Amino acid sequence: MTQPLTSPDGTPASRLAFGTMQFGGHADAKASRAMFDACIEAGITHFDTAHVYTNGASETLLGSFLDARRDSLIIATKAAFTGGAGRANILASAETSRQRLQIDTLDVLYIHRFDPHTPFSESFSALAELKQKGHIRYIGLSNFAAWQVVKAAHVAAGFGLEIAMIQPMYNLVKRQAEVEILPMAADLGIHVAPYSPLGGGLLTGKYAQGCTGRLSEVEDYAKRYGKEEMHGTAAGLAALAQDLKTHPATLAVAWAASHPTKPTPIISARSAEQLAPSLAALNYVMSPQTYAAITALSPTPPPATDRLEEQG
Repeated sequence: MTQPLTSPDGTPASRLAFGTMQFGGHADAKASRAMFDACIEAGITHFDTAHVYTNGASETLLGSFLDARRDSLIIATKAAFTGGAGRANILASAETSRQRLQIDTLDVLYIHRFDPHTPFSESFSALAELKQKGHIRYIGLSNFAAWQVVKAAHVAAGFGLEIAMIQPMYNLVKRQAEVEILPMAADLGIHVAPYSPLGGGLLTGKYAQGCTGRLSEVEDYAKRYGKEEMHGTAAGLAALAQDLKTHPATLAVAWAASHPTKPTPIISARSAEQLAPSLAALNYVMSPQTYAAITALSPTPPPATDRLEEQG
């Protein structure tokens, strides 16, 4: 059974999390503050950042906004995207993050990506040290395959630790997490906070209207979401949203949150105005019929057993 994820004062995690990747980048301090305040007003209690986001400005800005409400919020950050998941790098990264965020304890510290060159025993020894010092509360893994999470959970148990959170990519046009990651997490009682529920903005419908964003500005995003069928799915979602008199971003986020394993999608934006349709998903009532209609817009990945049979 998945244990509740709470803030230091026991406030439960919200159904959506807010990702601060744009803080100090495409969103200046004023725009970042406006988004933070909009999240607080909407009831968001879970905020996500990382050591490498905007060269540290993301953590610094988020930390400057917390003030007296800190203990009622869950603050998650990530280490070891660069420099490997060795002991020295994890400890140094965590300390830098604590200072930038101006908090004594990081609620969640993720290993940002799998490091094939460092034994899990070294990584979890460092995390155990941080937990013993009271510098972290929960441990997470970001961008890990299902088998890597299971192996990590086994090693972590040897240090008296549990994997509380994982962070995979998941959205209507990138549904691979349904095959192994979401079922694995449900079985092991691990919270899932998937990123990119809007598919880099594709599922907002803005690119069909000629707007710009990550898909038009960043080559990796253009490749990731460049398939014709993905744009067809986005067009179908926009048409359905028009019929339902809502925004496609609201449907995209609400759909990701409505998976039976109850993940907590991480929403983000460059401005409060851009963020509003995603925040609206907090209160959107997703009927079984609408969930089925949205799901039908993209291919459902075959079960892992079917893939094995195909390979055999």
